[in-house]
Amino acid sequence: MSETASKPREPSAASASHLPIFQGMDLLELKKRGQDLRSWIRVDAATGSSQVIEVDKFTMMQRCDLPARDLRLLDPLLVHPSTILGRERAIVINLEQIRCIITADEVFITDSPDVHVMQYVEKLQHRLTAQSGDVLTGGSTSPDDLPFEFRALETAIEATCTFLDSQVAALESEAYPVLDELTSKISEFNLEHVRRLKRRLVALTWRVQKARDAIEQLMDDDGDMAEMYLTEKKRRKEASFHGDQSIQGFDSIGAGVSGSVPVSPVCSPPEPQKLVEETLILARSRQDNMKRSDNTENVVELEMLLEAYFVLIDGTLNKLTSLTEYIDDTEDFINIQLDNVRNQLIQFELLLTVAAFVIAIFGVVTGIFGMNFPVTLFQKSRAFQWVLIITGVSGVVIFCSFLAYLRYRRLFPFHVRLRYRKWFLSALSARPPEAAIA
Repeated sequence: MSETASKPREPSAASASHLPIFQGMDLLELKKRGQDLRSWIRVDAATGSSQVIEVDKFTMMQRCDLPARDLRLLDPLLVHPSTILGRERAIVINLEQIRCIITADEVFITDSPDVHVMQYVEKLQHRLTAQSGDVLTGGSTSPDDLPFEFRALETAIEATCTFLDSQVAALESEAYPVLDELTSKISEFNLEHVRRLKRRLVALTWRVQKARDAIEQLMDDDGDMAEMYLTEKKRRKEASFHGDQSIQGFDSIGAGVSGSVPVSPVCSPPEPQKLVEETLILARSRQDNMKRSDNTENVVELEMLLEAYFVLIDGTLNKLTSLTEYIDDTEDFINIQLDNVRNQLIQFELLLTVAAFVIAIFGVVTGIFGMNFPVTLFQKSRAFQWVLIITGVSGVVIFCSFLAYLRYRRLFPFHVRLRYRKWFLSALSARPPEAAIA
């Protein structure tokens, strides 16, 4: 036996080097990204002042009582559809460029250099400043008497609807002239321009549809709308806290009375203890009734607010639908034009085929008389002219017979082309008034 012992194989340099699982990505940085500080714009509800703060994800979760999946909706590196969520202590909004967290006392907006985010912050500050100014001056009651969270929510939805409507208006002003030019002149440049416009139209329609679905889904759920009344829930929580303290005071009083007055096993409880119990039951029932009535009123108030902006964004979606139908009509008209050109080419090819058949008759006559045998017909005077005349007349008769047959079988429908042209021109001219370009 050989004395050489089996040695463990040493790892090679290639296997020893730790290759990254994902090329171009640092997993440690991805794991620590949730713990990094993120810039937020904080708007105070009382003063309307704003400041830029840096808070990590875990602190924001504890401060607003939100799960991590809700904060993922606000991550600028991720793409999520428009969403409005109502939680116990906050409202999470993800509407286009506006991504924010609304509480009963403040609003946290993701810090972004986008101009629409800054416009939202400025408009919200203006509303809060105007409201606080009316309260300090003691003037007439302001019509903007909504709770703070509703004012912040309304400002966000209004900014989103305005932004989407401006995008649709810009697309309409660019699309309608290009489509009108395409109907009169089909070129590669116009077709490429329409293709890019249609891609933008599909993307914009998806964004408007998601924003509309978010508002509609919120309107259809009374529970979610009731969860969004953060100021009322905060007031109830404070009232319940004071109520519990008063209940504990009544219980201590009742305990003192019951301890000082002897109770007979036969007779009923003393009068002070019964009075305390009746007072507690009456207070609890009154508090429950107040909660039910307030929930109903608050839901109606928020539903009316959402309905106004739902009508606005639904009108924006209708504009996109009209533009989509106009593009479809233009495509149908172009296809009809191309089919018409294709039919004309087929007709011309058919005419050439008939003409070639007639010319072939001359070739047959030429071949017959060109054979190497004597023809007595050519010994007569003017015989060659008569052969040409008879052959030419026969060819013309045959050609006209073919044309008459083709017209009889309606293989040359010239009137159909004119009819479809007039119909599509009238259909394209009947577009909605708001889509007309000056």
